[in-house]
Amino acid sequence: MSSGNKYKVIASKIKFEGRAFINGKYVNAIDGKKFETINPATGKKLCAVAKCNHKDVDLAVKVSRKAFNSGVWSKSSPEHRKEVLLKFAELLRKHGDENSVLECIDTGKLIADCINEVANDAPMHFQWYGELIDKVFGKVGPTEPSITSLIVKEPIGVVAGIVPWNFPLMMAVWKMAPALAAGCSVIIKPAEDTPLTAIRVAQIAKEAGVPDGVLNVLPGYGDVGEALGRHKDVDAVSFTGSTEVGGYFLKYASESNLKPVALEMGGKSPFIVLEDAKITDDLIDNAMNSAFWNGGQNCSANMRQIVHKKVKDEFLHKIIKKVKKLKVGDPLDLKSNMGSMISKGHLQTVDGYIQTGIDEGAKLLSGGVSSKKQKGFYAKPTLFDGLKENMTIAQEEIFGPVLGVLTVKNDEEALKIASNSKYGLHASVFTQDINRAFHLAKSLPCGTVSVNTFSEGDIKTPFGGYKQSGSLSRDQGTEALNSFLQTKTIWISHN
Repeated sequence: MSSGNKYKVIASKIKFEGRAFINGKYVNAIDGKKFETINPATGKKLCAVAKCNHKDVDLAVKVSRKAFNSGVWSKSSPEHRKEVLLKFAELLRKHGDENSVLECIDTGKLIADCINEVANDAPMHFQWYGELIDKVFGKVGPTEPSITSLIVKEPIGVVAGIVPWNFPLMMAVWKMAPALAAGCSVIIKPAEDTPLTAIRVAQIAKEAGVPDGVLNVLPGYGDVGEALGRHKDVDAVSFTGSTEVGGYFLKYASESNLKPVALEMGGKSPFIVLEDAKITDDLIDNAMNSAFWNGGQNCSANMRQIVHKKVKDEFLHKIIKKVKKLKVGDPLDLKSNMGSMISKGHLQTVDGYIQTGIDEGAKLLSGGVSSKKQKGFYAKPTLFDGLKENMTIAQEEIFGPVLGVLTVKNDEEALKIASNSKYGLHASVFTQDINRAFHLAKSLPCGTVSVNTFSEGDIKTPFGGYKQSGSLSRDQGTEALNSFLQTKTIWISHN
């Protein structure tokens, strides 16, 4: 049996769970309301999902607070939390294929990407933070002999994680793993388009030994996120999503209990090719991946490709051949290079941006607006030349498979155009000159700069943005763990 058939067989046998997970049990929404989630690759219904509201939020926060105050998790030894999180990682690996297929059919993402994210990266995060937590040390401050000052770290309390639809389980894990390792109680609000893997994984957490009430999952619409953001017994919010909605969470916090809000939001990231760069197959593969990975539904997508005029013709010649060969189709087919957009509405938004690019004078080289007769929500991989830095498609986040090329005549023009954005999440720079590489890496106003590759780093490196792409907090690395820990000073006089 081929791998492709293997995943389709798994898909045919999956039993969907759409209920909320509160206090260690699957439950319907208190009001009994439901909504449908669909497979965006086919447009067909998958299952009904609990439509939670503020009543369910109140219940989840209540059980989360009770669990936190009991100390069953928050005051357990780091070694115990480590043991449970390592078991969690083991179980996620055991169920990796099934969870990956579930992610694939709920999102339209390629099965190969789902395997990498769900079966490999997700368990690795629980393992990494599990192994980290018993290595977090406090400090002893320098004082006179009659005083001892202890600087200690404590879990912040009840944490709400609000996650997007483009990487639904991975973004949930980016919140869950460090927060659970820190000893917090966690409430995950998955995106309404993609709730199924977070719901399923909650039960696996219980099997691993996470106590009832410590991890809860509330599917629903934006009112659930708002209720969590405004709830006065939620101690912190970690949000990944659009800049517009991130702003709402700052408002919710200011109008409730001034809870800290960690934000990782949108981007309009540049891919810079300087005149000394060699236009190798590796560079072209990175350019393609940066724009078309996950169908461009990625906050760090490098669709603004800023290329020196000396190498632009060669760059375009190689890129256009690659774009035209991309196979868009069934996400469960390992031969597909790109799956579907997340929804009909989002496909229409992407098509609208493509039409705007044409209307504003960008030169369409490949792709264009999608067919309205197709089944499923498939966008066309689209390539533009002749972008100007202030065009709509060069400024606004498209969140679709659109690569646009801007031509520059020198490094400083490249830096100027790359910096001309309200966002500051990511950038890629290609050059053979180490001085140029460091100059741009240190000058670009963004949270991550990759040189001679397209990369967001890995679990050991913090990820987040400057400007309207994020807040001072970061996902991943030790920085993420610190987001869920408070610092306490204990000042002891023993005169």
